[in-house]
Amino acid sequence: MVHQYKWRELNILLDVHSGAVHVVEPVVYDTVALYETKSSGELIEALSPAYGVELAQEAVEAVATLVADEMLFTKDEYADILPAVSRRNPVVKALCLLVAHDCNLQCEYCFAEEGEYHMAGARGLMSAETGKKAIDFLVKNSGKRRNLEVDFFGGEPLMNMGAVKEIIAYARSIEKANNKHFRFTITTNGMLLNDEIQEYVNENMDNIVLSIDGRKEVNDRVRKRRGGQGSYDVIVPKFQQMAESRNQDNYYVRGTFTRYNLDFANDVLHLADLGFKQVSVEPVVGDSNLVYTLREEDLPALYAEYDRLADELHSRAGTEKDFNFFHFMIDLAGGPCVAKRLVGCGAGTEYLAVTADGSFYPCHQFAGLDDFKMGDVDTGVTNAEMRAEFERCHVYAKDACRDCWCKFYCSGGCAANAYMTNGSIFKPYDIGCKLQQKRTECAVALKAAQMGDGADA
Repeated sequence: MVHQYKWRELNILLDVHSGAVHVVEPVVYDTVALYETKSSGELIEALSPAYGVELAQEAVEAVATLVADEMLFTKDEYADILPAVSRRNPVVKALCLLVAHDCNLQCEYCFAEEGEYHMAGARGLMSAETGKKAIDFLVKNSGKRRNLEVDFFGGEPLMNMGAVKEIIAYARSIEKANNKHFRFTITTNGMLLNDEIQEYVNENMDNIVLSIDGRKEVNDRVRKRRGGQGSYDVIVPKFQQMAESRNQDNYYVRGTFTRYNLDFANDVLHLADLGFKQVSVEPVVGDSNLVYTLREEDLPALYAEYDRLADELHSRAGTEKDFNFFHFMIDLAGGPCVAKRLVGCGAGTEYLAVTADGSFYPCHQFAGLDDFKMGDVDTGVTNAEMRAEFERCHVYAKDACRDCWCKFYCSGGCAANAYMTNGSIFKPYDIGCKLQQKRTECAVALKAAQMGDGADA
């Protein structure tokens, strides 16, 4: 399978099953488009009126060589190794601790319902004791894996910093004896961020995610305080200080765009122009009946925004205005391992969410949904059937993914988004798929452009 498309002056060929990316001359691009349907003679005859016999023959020979070298139209060998991947019995390597089922903002699109997570009246804070039990579970169930990840999430986790500090101190105290190393991340809306917390985060957290949606009018429309006031003016200087204190690394400002701001590239560029070098602005996912959710008819406008962002990043590369956009960051040389390409984030198997009462769910977006409860910190994972279902949730188990050129870049997409929009973790969110395809095209094109015309990646 070969996916081909054009970006700027580049003609790009992406060989799906080898991962090879080729930037080629127009004659080669057109040859590949016809290659599987015509013989060599028919190809030369079809291409000659536009390119001449000599160039057409050279192009056909070049493509034939790439095919022989398994760099174009490569056979799908991933399906052959799928049984081994399915039997790998993955260990748990990451937990998301929902330390605060409460929030000091009322974001209109919040899937966590301000921390209640589908559990009406369930506001509350995780106890340090529950968090420590979760750490014990992770150590016990991580096998020989040394590097483990713990994400502090909410609601707003800064509302429970006392417990966060105790949990981290406990984890550090048992690292050496268990041959483990913990990486900690925290996601915050920034309202409670201060110098003391900043210092603690910088000393103890490997990463921090700072939630802001972009321009003041965009952010304040959906990210409001309980009194109805916006949050932009409060958080921007705090976030700028945090980013600088981390030398513009190991953090992200992370936003969500909705139907209110289909011109979201302006929000990405606004954040970059505020001085942030690590930016992630992602599409909202929600019930199709909600006024702010994205629709099929919005896709052309959204595609244009991603193209505009790619153009802007290309022009800013190597300048003081350069920045990283999360969805355009892609590793063509190595990339994720085979298992990761097939099964994605590992929700429900390698990664679990822990609610304030100590219950396990496949990820934070499933928290509070009774059908997806997998156990708790006292009993461990007891819902083996649910775990097995998520283990089966790979790209070849999804009809929409099996023949999609983008499947090894998104690994089948987000299971939670699939369930929330289609009622099944095996039926991906269609709009999300189309946006992922566009982002991947832009990301690959940017990498190809960096390598220069005519270069292969």
